[in-house]
Formats: sequence, C-alpha cells, structure tokens
Amino acid sequence: MIYILYIVIALLVILVALALFAPKTYEVNRSIVINKPLPEVFSYLKHIKNQDYWSPWKKRDPNMKQEFVGTDGEVGFIAKWDGNKEVGLGEQEIIKIVENDRVEARLRFFKPWKSESDAVTSVEAVDNNQTKVTWGFLGKNKVPANIFMMLYNVDKHVGKDFEEGLASLKEILEN
Repeated sequence: MIYILYIVIALLVILVALALFAPKTYEVNRSIVINKPLPEVFSYLKHIKNQDYWSPWKKRDPNMKQEFVGTDGEVGFIAKWDGNKEVGLGEQEIIKIVENDRVEARLRFFKPWKSESDAVTSVEAVDNNQTKVTWGFLGKNKVPANIFMMLYNVDKHVGKDFEEGLASLKEILEN
C-alpha cells in the first residue's frame, strides 16, 4: 500500500515539474515577399473578409457559416465562423490597425477546444514595388495544457498553414 502512495506522489511531482518547465507561450509566423507596393498590399490585408480568398482554413471548409459585425477594415470588426471539425467555431476581432504597418486581431476559439490567441499581420517595404508580409499568431499556454505543448510542435503544424496562406495571398495580389 505504501508503494502505491509513493508512486502517486512521484507522479504528482513529475506533473508539477513538467508544468513548471513546459512552455508558457507560443509564437508562430511566416513571411513572404509580394511584388506589389506596400500601400496596395496593406489595403487588401486590413480587410478580414479578404481572408476568404487566401486563408487555408476557409479552403478546408468552403461551406462554413460566417457572420460579420461592424465595418471591415476598422478596429472592432468581428468575423465569426462555424465550420467543420477542421476549422471549428470561433471569431476574429480587429483590435488595432497601424496604417501601412500592421493589423492586430484577437482570435477566440470555442470548438473543438477553447483558447485565445493574438494574430498579427505586418508589412514592410522591401523597395517601391515589393512588400514583405509577415503573418502569425502568439498566445499563452495555460497549465496543464502547457505540458501537452511539450509534445506538440505548434510551429511545425501551424507554420505550414501560414506558408500555404501566404503563397495564396501572393498569387492573388500579383495576378
């Protein structure tokens, strides 16, 4: 009986140690250079509805239900979605726009699991006719979910989605 108690205590110590040392935050982003002037690229990017044309998640469920609240391209605009199991249920709200620099949004996911992240899309002039676009998101890993994040490589799994989306964005804006 005492051995079982020692095993339980040891498991609890291991879980606490893992929770203390597991990553508390995550950040994933990718960049691409688009052969268009910065103001033209930014004007397109600040409108969340345009993501329907280049977002990899919209492609995974073209029939997802969507609802929009507010004026697209302005702080406070909210895009809500309810899709299949690959895209889930959630919403994206524009929380900050720095003209010709970046758009910041809060992502709230409700299904398949509840979480919140901050998305950032930024632009930087390479020259007069080229713009570097960086798209990504960041957030906090709460205990005990942070233990799982030791096994799940967010950058590897979500990074490819950002690459796919940016490639589609480049194709749209350059054609």
